[in-house]
Amino acid sequence: MPLTMNQNVFITCAVTGSGSSQDRSPHVPRSPKQIAESAIEAARAGAAIVHCHVRDPETGVPSRDLKLYREVTDRVRDADIDVVLNLTAGMGGDMVFGAPSAPLPLGKGTDMISAEERVAHIAECLPEICTLDCGTMNFAEADYVMTNTPGMLEAMGTMMEGFGVKPEIEAFDTGHLWLAKNLVEKGILKSPALVQLCMGIPWGAPDDLNTFMAMVNNVPSDWNWSAFSIGRNEMPYVAAAVLAGGNVRVGLEDNLWLAKGQLATNAQLVSRAVTIIEAMGATVMGPQEVREKLNLTKRAPQ
Repeated sequence: MPLTMNQNVFITCAVTGSGSSQDRSPHVPRSPKQIAESAIEAARAGAAIVHCHVRDPETGVPSRDLKLYREVTDRVRDADIDVVLNLTAGMGGDMVFGAPSAPLPLGKGTDMISAEERVAHIAECLPEICTLDCGTMNFAEADYVMTNTPGMLEAMGTMMEGFGVKPEIEAFDTGHLWLAKNLVEKGILKSPALVQLCMGIPWGAPDDLNTFMAMVNNVPSDWNWSAFSIGRNEMPYVAAAVLAGGNVRVGLEDNLWLAKGQLATNAQLVSRAVTIIEAMGATVMGPQEVREKLNLTKRAPQ
């Protein structure tokens, strides 16, 4: 099918993620104050949406602590610049198996909790958007599985919609889009849905352009979508996503480098994305434009 370039593009900045990247760059924020400040700097650079995880301030390891989420939320909302807040709801579905000869009992790092617990911080903070990882997936780690059963996703999606928070479907492969469309058909998620195409993450969809266009062509035409790839392909995918009709995501969750030997900040990655988008002849949308496009409502926690 012919490509239709997106002329009005929003940028999401994935501020910190939950991987071990904090040990590889001093710019990866750990504390709620650092995460919020990095998110605010990204907004000043042109990000309309900031996607936030939280980490233990001392160790940098991923956390589900409601107090940390609330502090990040409050700091971002109290800033003198507007931005759409997107919180992860991806944690709490981690299974780490033992060796192939003895897979049970489950090993250290397993974190399996209820649907209610997985969205507790969403109910507490009421961001405009939260993520919904739309499928179970093997990652590069040998015995780790990210677990998101259809039943778990139906329960989480129902609660997210009930909170008035827009789910952002995280699709790591074509089957995840198939499942997402089923959730919309069942009325669990509202249409038009919002999708993030997650490319190049082992062992999901590889980030070659043929696979990317297969993903794009599986997104319903009336849905809104963004895409990203990781590492050195982060910036090429800014151009690819815009050319294919979508929006873009950059940030230290996905890539630590601005250039060979030069560690990036979130603001620098957003600024580079703005340059690419504008050089292609498109415009970068602000947060209020995004709220209107996605039918979002900015609310303070109750």
